[in-house]
Amino acid sequence: MRVIKAGNLVQITFLPYLFPVNCFLVDEGKELTLVDVCLPYSSNGILRTAAQIGKPITRIIITHAHMDHVGALDALKVKLPNAKVYMPKRDAKVLAGDLTLEPDEPQNPIKGAYTKAKTIPDVLLVDGDLVGSLQAVHAPGHTPGLMAFLDVRSRALIASDSIIILGGIAVPGTLKTLFPFPATGTWHKGVSLDSAKKLRKLEPTLLASGHGTMLKNPLQGIDRAIAIAEKAQQKKRS
Repeated sequence: MRVIKAGNLVQITFLPYLFPVNCFLVDEGKELTLVDVCLPYSSNGILRTAAQIGKPITRIIITHAHMDHVGALDALKVKLPNAKVYMPKRDAKVLAGDLTLEPDEPQNPIKGAYTKAKTIPDVLLVDGDLVGSLQAVHAPGHTPGLMAFLDVRSRALIASDSIIILGGIAVPGTLKTLFPFPATGTWHKGVSLDSAKKLRKLEPTLLASGHGTMLKNPLQGIDRAIAIAEKAQQKKRS
């Protein structure tokens, strides 16, 4: 496990040298918000890090329903029974085991590794909702319901898997040889590209992803990733 701090964000990385998976503790002054919960065995490491900070985790946000982002949810909810669980309304359906698509969604199969959780979210989020200092931003593509979260104090963006850093900054769906899994697990490349453009307009000062080390001043990197994804999709259409 590896812990890195940047401003109000603390990134916790599990399997840092094998298959790095991140979750984040957001300092809200007297309390902490946890964004994603990583792998099934990650609860002890998360709680240990929060104890070292010296503040309670009062909110748990799940960005999307892939197993490496939701794995420890049930274990954490047992240990933190008073913490409210927040999740995108769309991916809560997936968390409950329903992989069917909505009629207005592109009818691509939903990809990636999922696990059905016993925990029922307390709050179902829609685009624009505020959770403490975090603004929910619907950023589908990797999954139909994925949400990123913008800290309105610092404009740090917890992008989850809507933009990938590990292996080279990329829009999900763009295959990176050093870390191909987000590409192979992405539901719809075109929707993912649209979401990356939406996030770029937020002009984040820091980019925190589900995989890879946090990146300061990320706009040029996001622009390059968008350009590469656009070129690949134009080539596919021609």
